[in-house]
Amino acid sequence: MHIVIITGLSGSGKTLTLNTLEDQNYYCIDNLPPQLLPKLLKIALAQQRKKIAVSIDIRSGIENIQQLPKVIAKTKSQYKNTEVVYLYARTEIIRKRYNETRRRHPLAHAKQSLNDSLEQEQGLFADISNVADLHIDTSKTDIYQLSYLIKQRLCGKNIQGIALMFQSFGFKHSAPCDSDFTFDVRCLPNPYWVSELRKFSGQDQAIKDWLSQHESVKNMVNDIQHFLKNWIPSFEENQKAYMTISIGCTGGHHRSVYIVEQLADIFAQQYAKNSLVHHRELSK
Repeated sequence: MHIVIITGLSGSGKTLTLNTLEDQNYYCIDNLPPQLLPKLLKIALAQQRKKIAVSIDIRSGIENIQQLPKVIAKTKSQYKNTEVVYLYARTEIIRKRYNETRRRHPLAHAKQSLNDSLEQEQGLFADISNVADLHIDTSKTDIYQLSYLIKQRLCGKNIQGIALMFQSFGFKHSAPCDSDFTFDVRCLPNPYWVSELRKFSGQDQAIKDWLSQHESVKNMVNDIQHFLKNWIPSFEENQKAYMTISIGCTGGHHRSVYIVEQLADIFAQQYAKNSLVHHRELSK
């Protein structure tokens, strides 16, 4: 039985995540009090359900949510195929989402503002974030991008072992916060300044040919791959389920895309079924 516990900050996309898993034939329950999770899983096991997803968040109440880390630890000890997904976004993004939808934050009341509620919630979820298997920053994802990431990272995982995601991005659009390793490749030659190449991306042959001619680009790819090959096994030994490797250039269209594609090819043989590619700026 594959068990997915979805948690995180209010306004970060938990409902969409649950809906996406429901579309993938998961039996889903929203706003489940943590203390009811053991009973639910016993029933699901007796009914021979294969895929369960539950959303547990601050709507359960402060006292209940403080018990969630213990509930998670007990669940993982009893059901090995349990994964905790923690969703979050930058404070200003969540504030904007609440202002646009005009919904009330679960912790907000007459004597507490939205900003104070967001700060309180972040403090309450600090311990829960530490025990999560997969962190997803939804600050820069729309509903389609988030749904795609959930399907690829959770539903597309076919074998045991660490799941890798190679992600390109542009520093001028801010660096992703959910990376395990971030590599800055802005020091490399930039095809953006070659007028006839500017319209292409790192996935196009013209950019591949141009970048592959530069020794510094080859050295960067080699250095990153050697670093990852040295350290990924250590994370696997410590039972880490997911790893996100982010490569950033200025705009996220040329150098970072090219290097992500190169790394994905290098690691394809060993992690063929557990390796994903995501080009953040190209997907917009």
